[in-house]
Amino acid sequence: MSAIDSRPLRIAMISYYLPGGSKIGVGYQAHELANALVRRGHHVDVFSACAPGEGAEYGHRELQLTGSLQTFRFALALRRVDYSGYDVIHAHGDDYWLWRRRAPIHVRTMHGTGFEEALRIPGAKEKLRMLLLGLTEVLASLVADVTVAVSPQTRRWMPWVRRVIPNGVDTSRFRPAPGAQGDVPTVLFVGTWGNRKRGGALARVFQRDVLPVLADARLEMVCRDAPADPGPGVSVLGALSDAELVHAYQRAWVFCLPSEYEGFGIPYAEAMACGVPVVATPNIGARYVTDEGRAGVLSDLDSIGAALTSVLTDDVARGKLARASRERSEAFALSSVVDRYEALYRRDG
Repeated sequence: MSAIDSRPLRIAMISYYLPGGSKIGVGYQAHELANALVRRGHHVDVFSACAPGEGAEYGHRELQLTGSLQTFRFALALRRVDYSGYDVIHAHGDDYWLWRRRAPIHVRTMHGTGFEEALRIPGAKEKLRMLLLGLTEVLASLVADVTVAVSPQTRRWMPWVRRVIPNGVDTSRFRPAPGAQGDVPTVLFVGTWGNRKRGGALARVFQRDVLPVLADARLEMVCRDAPADPGPGVSVLGALSDAELVHAYQRAWVFCLPSEYEGFGIPYAEAMACGVPVVATPNIGARYVTDEGRAGVLSDLDSIGAALTSVLTDDVARGKLARASRERSEAFALSSVVDRYEALYRRDG
C-alpha cells in the first residue's frame, strides 16, 4: 500500500466562492466538504477569492484580486501557487491552467456547465461570458486526472466525463424536527429574487394562485436582493445563519425553488433531508434530486402555483411526499459523498 493510501492526506481545495463572501451554492458545498474532510483527520487548505464561512475548520488561502473578470484572474493566480506539499488538488472551478502534474492526483468537480447557462441567461455580454466559462470547463476536464459531475445531465456537454458524485448534505444538521412545522401553510424559497432562481416570479405566482385559496399562507424567502415591499403574504428573511436556515426548512410545509437552471440544486437536497416536500420547475438539478419527480413535484412555472396549492391543502399527499423526500435524501448524505471522494483521492474509487 502506498503512502497516499495509508496516511491522512494534505488536500489543496480550490473554490473561487466561499460562504463568507458569496451566496453561490458551489462555495457552500466546498466549505462543507472541506470541513468534513478535516473531521476525518485530513489537512485541507481552501484557495479562494472569498472569506471562509461560519464555522470553517480548514485552512484558508485567500488570493487577492483586482480589476474586472476576476474569475479569469483567479485562474491565473492559481497557476502561481506551489502545490508541491499537497497529495491532492481538488478543484471546484478555475483550474484550467493547471496543466502538468502539480500533485499526485488532481480531481475536478463540475457543478454545472456554462454552456447550459448560456442558453438561458439574458444579454449578449453575459452569454459570451458563460460560453467562455464553458470552454474553460472543457479544458479543465482534460487537465484534471479525474473529473466528476454532480448530476448525470451535467455531463451533456462533456460526455467523456463518466463519474457522477452528487453534492452532499450534512444530515446530522439538516434533519426533520417533529413539532417544528409552522402553524400556517408555509412555503420556503432559498435563492435570489432575480435572474435564474426566479424568486420574484415565485412571489407573483404565490400571490396570484395560492393566497386566494389559503389566505393565511406565507411565502418565506431566504433572499438578499428582494425589494423592500415584496407584496402580501411574503416575508423576506434575508441572509440566515446556518442554524437559522435549518430552522427555516423545519418549519416549512413545502419548499419551492422554480429555478430556470440548476446543475444540482443543494437547497432541494437540504429541504428533502429535513423531510420537506419539494415543488420545483423541471430543471436538470431538480429532476435528478427528486428522482424525476418520484420524490417531489415538478411543474412548469405557469402552473407551479396550482401545484403548491395542491400540496399545501392535501395532508395525506404532503405526508407521502415528505417520506419520499426523506428517503431520497439519503443518496446525498455528506458522509457517503466524502467516502467516494476519499476513494478517488487514494485512487481506489
